[in-house]
Amino acid sequence: MSSSSRCASPDATTRRHALLALAALAWALPVASQPAAGTPIPGEVLGDLPGARLQGQARLRFFGLHVYDIRLWVPALLSTDDALRKNAALEIEYARAIKGGQIAERSLTEMRRVAEFDTAQGEQWLARMQQLFPDVQAGDRITFVHRPGEGGRFHVNGRLVGEVRDAVFARLFVGIWLSPRTSEPQLRNALLGSPP
Repeated sequence: MSSSSRCASPDATTRRHALLALAALAWALPVASQPAAGTPIPGEVLGDLPGARLQGQARLRFFGLHVYDIRLWVPALLSTDDALRKNAALEIEYARAIKGGQIAERSLTEMRRVAEFDTAQGEQWLARMQQLFPDVQAGDRITFVHRPGEGGRFHVNGRLVGEVRDAVFARLFVGIWLSPRTSEPQLRNALLGSPP
């Protein structure tokens, strides 16, 4: 740590925290990458989706800051047409500390892009996500296993933390990344292997 960062003024520290919070809340331009050979399949994915393999992955950066890496695990390759209708797991590995409440709030905002739902339903889903999402640190992983027509299961660092037995919630949650209405079509293309 440099002496300048140790002696940062309260205003500079506040600005730095605000910038990091903004980065955490933004779903910005992803940097697509090919699935790495030999990327280990998380145990929670193997447990919920036997025979799963990596379909695609991407890195999300905001103003040059690495926010997270995301990977799509599937038992059978998904097409762009059936991405919301087939079993799949989304694994998000965070590159920085983010409050669980911020992840939940941003998730709800992005779910509204996928489809409309009423305020009361949104409040219920937000409360459930706030229960399930911990504050994360660099290297922490949240994995969501989508079971269309049933709901989905959330794992944190490989440990099951809860289930949401609501098919609409599950479809909208994976839709944050896989729906044609996503705010980040390049990220969707990277995950599904679609041309840009």
